[in-house]
Amino acid sequence: MRASLIQIAVDPDESVDSRRRRAASLVASRRGADLVVLPELWPVGAFSYTEFEKEAEPLRGPTHDVMAKAAADAGVWLHAGSVVERAADGTLYNTSLVLTPEGELAAAYRKVHRFGFDKGEAVMMGAGDELVTVALPQTVLGLATCYDLRFPELFRGLVDAGAQTLVVPAGWPERRRAHWTLLARARAVENQSYVLAVGCAGTHAGVEQAGHSIVVDPWGEVLAEAGAGEEVLDVEFDPGMVAETREQFPALKDRRPALRTARP
Repeated sequence: MRASLIQIAVDPDESVDSRRRRAASLVASRRGADLVVLPELWPVGAFSYTEFEKEAEPLRGPTHDVMAKAAADAGVWLHAGSVVERAADGTLYNTSLVLTPEGELAAAYRKVHRFGFDKGEAVMMGAGDELVTVALPQTVLGLATCYDLRFPELFRGLVDAGAQTLVVPAGWPERRRAHWTLLARARAVENQSYVLAVGCAGTHAGVEQAGHSIVVDPWGEVLAEAGAGEEVLDVEFDPGMVAETREQFPALKDRRPALRTARP
């Protein structure tokens, strides 16, 4: 299976419309790939909180339309990263879109764990409450976004739902880049799954992005890793390795129900 991770740079001097067109061109250049993935909130910037309200769009808004055409033009499955979605009731969500090679919307995932503690995304956006998987011909994707990477229970739920390849678009900051690599490898090892973690380049509202998109196999080996700048990371991997790994080292079968806390 061939995947292309597009580590696009977010430049505050570039308009959102211009960046959409540029992203579509990058997707179109990946004809022949099976799956193309963009980062989290690349149209506006993951830390550009002051722009969220202005740039919010419906699920099938301008980003969906441009990316749907790009997916169809390239003939690829496209995880279009995430957008600031404005729901019918006015609530904002950090929502990922997955499009088929025909340009149809296959799935949407609203980010469950919102970053910011008492500011930013955590107070401006609603939280998703559903696990989302997408069946491709070669593998089953499990969807997560950025800060979700710190919550292993979400990934366990995705594996229980059949996920074999965990896709994590992000706007991860450079100052915590070591966590990014560590957690991506941990999620791969503990779930015996591939992890495709796609970061942004550039600077969002003064926050330098980590870049370093990474592909990890079910044994935790890094198959490919990008640098810090804008880059397209191409990688080939064998989806069949997931079943082989789980059979050779059947750790997931040894899971036990949550244990009771011992009383003194």
